[in-house]
Amino acid sequence: MSSDLSLIRQAAMDAGDLAMGYFGKDPQVWYKNGNSPVCEADLEVNRFLDGVLRKARPDYGWLSEETADDGTRLGEKPVFVVDPIDGTKAFLRGDDIWCVSIAVVCQGVPVAGVLACPARNEFFEAQRDGVALKNGKAIHVATDLAGGGIAAPKSLFQRLAESRFAAMTHVTNVPSLAYRLAMVSDGRLSATLVRPNANDWDLAAADLILQRAGGGLVDIDGRTLAYNRNVTSHGILLAAAEEVLPELRAPLLDSGS
Repeated sequence: MSSDLSLIRQAAMDAGDLAMGYFGKDPQVWYKNGNSPVCEADLEVNRFLDGVLRKARPDYGWLSEETADDGTRLGEKPVFVVDPIDGTKAFLRGDDIWCVSIAVVCQGVPVAGVLACPARNEFFEAQRDGVALKNGKAIHVATDLAGGGIAAPKSLFQRLAESRFAAMTHVTNVPSLAYRLAMVSDGRLSATLVRPNANDWDLAAADLILQRAGGGLVDIDGRTLAYNRNVTSHGILLAAAEEVLPELRAPLLDSGS
């Protein structure tokens, strides 16, 4: 795990530098699935990471938002799970809330993960048996919810109306899901709710960082996530300190999943 973390740490830093070469410079944009943008920076970073990581670990599988999935990743071998730029819409607007996300997943579980956020000079990392770090310093989730913020789509936040979470500051727009989970990891947010259809590449690295910071990411039934399955998307998710999750789930269950 240590050697994998070292590998993806350097790769993410270099990829972040590459992405910054396009940031704020009106890169070419295409659209996939109707309204989801992909720009030349996404594709260049994806090509770079594919070359560096798969050359270093040719026996590992590969799952990336910007690579067609041929299913060869499935099985028992470790897998790189990559989002070249998580938060492409923000990137294109010149908003600095985006990151390069890389995880190593073994048997469905993230064992090393990094988020490089070069426009903010922030770097998050964790491995399965270590603490979560931000710029080399240990981070921890918030456990006192008084005055805390919760990032959530309006439709999900409304389902907390009869709970104490309704009194929390409602944060409506953090463009990168991975970065939003990092904000829970370092205590800037107390919790977040995630609408359905987030994918492995949005979540795997940030999930591990959150876990090692004392938090958890679970589905509506309280189950931790399994990665590198046939289907890479997930349903409603919630993230907070481990001790907060059962209480946060309750109003969501009461109002129907």
